[in-house]
Amino acid sequence: MARIISSFFISLDGVVEAPDQWHFDFWSDQMGEVVGRGMATAGAFLMGRRLHDEWAAYWPTSEDGEIADFFNRIDKYVLSNTITESAWAGTTVLGGSEDAVAARLREVRDATEGDIQMSGSATTVRWLLRHGLLDRLHLLVHPVVVGSGQRLFEGTPKHVLDLDHHEVIENGVTYLEYRPRG
Repeated sequence: MARIISSFFISLDGVVEAPDQWHFDFWSDQMGEVVGRGMATAGAFLMGRRLHDEWAAYWPTSEDGEIADFFNRIDKYVLSNTITESAWAGTTVLGGSEDAVAARLREVRDATEGDIQMSGSATTVRWLLRHGLLDRLHLLVHPVVVGSGQRLFEGTPKHVLDLDHHEVIENGVTYLEYRPRG
């Protein structure tokens, strides 16, 4: 059975929106190794509809080498009730009632070899937590206060997480691995 693992670039003030505006100043080889470790365990990729729309417009024609190959070849699942199919090869849309989507995602998790990775999709992570489907939360906490933008846990009820692993990257970014308690 796969684990559903969500990874975020996140600011000190909890912002996860538009990391392209504040994240790249902190990119390093060591951070690349952390991201690469997550990609190495991936058997599938999960995303919400907005992330799907952004990435499906970019990755299929990207010439970004290994990372483009990774996203274009891996099985992808999109949680959405606003689209029913995707032109991006290897993409399956999971839609319907919340209970039906949760049940289908459990089936996908049971049948997947490797982890089901996510990058971004804050709304989807909140949904996964609510349905007991998030197995791990990995955060790359950047030493920057962004000030505005979508925060990871806006309007979310209390969820207790246990820290499984942490490391400090030489540029001041802290990598944290959590699992939901219970």
